[in-house]
Amino acid sequence: MKLIKLTAISAAVLASTAALAADPVIVVDNNDAVVYEAEPVAVAYQAEPAYAYNSDAGIVRNTTGAVVGGTKTFFQTAVNPASVSAEVGTLGYGANIGWSLNEKTELQAGWAGGDAAELFGGDFDANDVNYDVDTDFSNPYLGVQLRPTGNWFTMGAGIIVPDNEITATANAKDAGDNGYYPVDGARYFVGTPDPDQVDLTRGDITEVGGVQADLEHRNKLAPYLTIGFRPNITNNFGVFGELGAAYLGKTTATVNANGANGALAEDQIKKELEDENYLEWMPIVKLGATYRF
Repeated sequence: MKLIKLTAISAAVLASTAALAADPVIVVDNNDAVVYEAEPVAVAYQAEPAYAYNSDAGIVRNTTGAVVGGTKTFFQTAVNPASVSAEVGTLGYGANIGWSLNEKTELQAGWAGGDAAELFGGDFDANDVNYDVDTDFSNPYLGVQLRPTGNWFTMGAGIIVPDNEITATANAKDAGDNGYYPVDGARYFVGTPDPDQVDLTRGDITEVGGVQADLEHRNKLAPYLTIGFRPNITNNFGVFGELGAAYLGKTTATVNANGANGALAEDQIKKELEDENYLEWMPIVKLGATYRF
């Protein structure tokens, strides 16, 4: 009889609601009391997310229900750069801002300019005429820095938007009024020399005066390539150096010879300056320091 009662009671307990089953059930049979502890019958399931973002690989493994997974939006990335740098070199004095896409790739936007003529010599020769150079550079640029081996070695590429003012002043040979510029086998005299110095048959010209030329490169966008090094000194500070070149293109010269017969010499001097193609390939040499956030 006791076995039958216990069986019936167990069945009743299993058929009870989850709320009642959560509390102990006490059954009294004559003088015996039996306590039954009910097991919970509800099981909670946690839904898997629609996608899982792999922060190490930087990819979305399952794009179901998501277009992009990540912790930073494009706007957050743009207003939170990875680094700022100061630089000096043949492009001038300047600075740039970098945004890291991953541990091997960084976008850069920068500017370099000022009077940088002395950094690459300050003068040049065009067909035996020596010219002193003054510059006022403005070189905004946009590029990418790669660390192909994941260490300090870097490779760079990008575009410069050059707006460089270059003024070349001719240096006459000899001194005083007898100074001259040797141009295409002829002598273009600054002033009026002794008649026995002038040979009209070879095209000598007197009273040319001082010669000055403004040079402008024809490329409005100049591609560049560099290689370099960027070691970190501390967690935040590093240094860098780069070597390379930018293709600025051929030059256009505007020549002014201010003497009485200067106009006779300007076209030939212009041709020789443009044939020289001064800084057609602009050398890039730069050093700098970087602060990383």
